[in-house]
Amino acid sequence: MEKFIVEGGHAIAGEFTPAGNKNEALPVLAACLLTAEPVTLHNLPDISDIRDMLALLRGLGVETERLGDHSWRLRAATLSGDRPEPEIARRIRGSFLLASPLLARLGSAQLDMPGGDRIGLRRLDTHQLALEQLGARVTLNPDRAFRLELPKRGFRGRHIFLDEASVTATENALMAAARAKGTTVLENAASEPHVQGLCRLLVAMGARIAGIGTNRLEIEGVARLGGCEHSLLPDHTEVGSLIGLAAFTGGELLIREAGLEHLRMIRLMFDRLGVRTVEEGPHLRVPGDQELVIRMDLDDAIPKIDDGPWPAFPSDLTSIMTVVATRCRGTVLIFEKMFENRLFWVDRLIGMGARIVLCDLHRAVVVGPSRLTGATITTPDIRAGMALLIAALGAQGTSEIQNVQQIDRGYEAIDRRLNALGAHIRRETM
Repeated sequence: MEKFIVEGGHAIAGEFTPAGNKNEALPVLAACLLTAEPVTLHNLPDISDIRDMLALLRGLGVETERLGDHSWRLRAATLSGDRPEPEIARRIRGSFLLASPLLARLGSAQLDMPGGDRIGLRRLDTHQLALEQLGARVTLNPDRAFRLELPKRGFRGRHIFLDEASVTATENALMAAARAKGTTVLENAASEPHVQGLCRLLVAMGARIAGIGTNRLEIEGVARLGGCEHSLLPDHTEVGSLIGLAAFTGGELLIREAGLEHLRMIRLMFDRLGVRTVEEGPHLRVPGDQELVIRMDLDDAIPKIDDGPWPAFPSDLTSIMTVVATRCRGTVLIFEKMFENRLFWVDRLIGMGARIVLCDLHRAVVVGPSRLTGATITTPDIRAGMALLIAALGAQGTSEIQNVQQIDRGYEAIDRRLNALGAHIRRETM
């Protein structure tokens, strides 16, 4: 177990290059099982969730070769089993993305309950709905492990309306449909940038997908997928986190190759908090020493930051916005609509001096500005962990952040990368 010792009160400034999108990396790694040919991936983030996924693939017989800091070549020529290693699979949510590729290659799969952040109910029913409509049989055994089987005829294309716009269920359905006989139409599909990234990989492998970036995907199945080379998108969640950190500490930051096309709603919500950002070619600049004033609605109503399926504001950034709002003058409602436990970390922020009223499971009213002071805190999940790190970096005094392996799951070497921008973070063993 490790912890961060954080000395607050130092502005973050300089240039920052975001890592590859974690939520794209997990499905594209799983998709490498769909072909026996080599797949080369670039801009793969070096974080613990991705190391776990690579370990699961190796356990299934996939050859992996590291070509550089963020480039890998994978080849699933021969698979040695249909059950990913249970202990590792239970640590990450992305382990369930192996369902469709294993079914396509072997006709069977055994999957343990996936792990990931405990931020509320995260249903697997939508995966079952999609896979069964495409021809698979899904059974939950008494030991809470899933047994999946696919008849010899393979996946069959269908017209499917998902009961929720689930990202991972959409990705599992996409991979199955790419190898199905006939055409599949997915309606109410998720359209997040990471889903689009998986679509681009599958097309490069030979899949035929129309409607990429929309909620209606049409996939014409093919008998065979081949190898390819693919570069991951920059992680828009990490970009949003750094915008918030720069604004919160008052530093001027240039975020290089920021993926501006996927930041429209994120920038609109930051603007609502008085945080200005400026495009410079493919880069994004956060000016320093901004006066952060919450912009009231036209009728002087209290504004809100609320999340939803893409292209709405992403739930992964509500924690960041909550912290930034404590530095702004005015009042804002944070409305977390997607996950019922995602706001339960704000008691740590209140303990640092934030003025927040937690109304219920989904709503918090933030009144700013507040002066935060250092504290000893434990982080419950990836995004709350990053939010608390931002709070500690802008607080007066020293903070101790425990359970930092949660932050390491989603942010690559964040202490080293932020120290290069002027942060004072020391990693210690507990």
